[in-house]
Amino acid sequence: MTDRSDDRDHRFSEGEGFDDPYDEFDLDPPELDVDPSKVDPVDSRVITDTLDAQNIPSDAVDAEELLDVGLNYMRINRFEQATEAFERAARFADDDRLAQEAWVNKGAAHAELEEYDEAIGAHREALSIDDESEHAATAETNLAYALWEFGETAQALEHAERAVEVDERFAQGWFNRAFFLSERGLSEEALHCIDNAIRLGMRNGKVLEEKAHILEDLGEYDEAEEIAEEANEMRERAEQRVMEQREEMQGGGSPYEEANRDPEREWELE
Repeated sequence: MTDRSDDRDHRFSEGEGFDDPYDEFDLDPPELDVDPSKVDPVDSRVITDTLDAQNIPSDAVDAEELLDVGLNYMRINRFEQATEAFERAARFADDDRLAQEAWVNKGAAHAELEEYDEAIGAHREALSIDDESEHAATAETNLAYALWEFGETAQALEHAERAVEVDERFAQGWFNRAFFLSERGLSEEALHCIDNAIRLGMRNGKVLEEKAHILEDLGEYDEAEEIAEEANEMRERAEQRVMEQREEMQGGGSPYEEANRDPEREWELE
């Protein structure tokens, strides 16, 4: 960082002062007249956000483009910047669907940062817009994940159940519900849920490992061993694909295809 001390080495201009009494004046706009008792001193964005809301017309902001910016930040693991982009997208969105999508993604970004309290708040904001929409099931299962990490295990199971009530074909919701049930010792119900997730196309090493764990709890050791072996094989194949992708990238080619915008990310439980 350059030394700016020389820039500050000057005297303030000296005038004759004011008569007493005098009328006060202020060059700052009224938007900056903030009551400090109502502002968290660590919230450095309060003035910027106030000016955004009052000085930038909503039709001058492309909320959908802001949402894409946030998603691109997510793809390169810049989660803090993503939360800011999603929040602004939600604020400027004229469409409830778009606003809900932005809140869901904001919650996902906070979860990546292990800011589970903020993640919970964002998903609740999403559900307050519409708890039956196309994004509601994702909001519910992501909320369940954040609540679990926050220590609210009972509420987590409730929202995991709500996710599959909203969309019974939501594989991620069935998987998360299976995890919660298994953790509470309800292995038979958990097995039913994870089988639903697999039938709906969610078949990977993580899911199969969880199923093997559930089967062990039920005393089905032979089947559990078979499933565990399949899970290991899938993990090895996935690792091989990653290595091949890295080699392609080093050779100048990109291993990634142009993807459609993924409206949100669902969170698997460790």
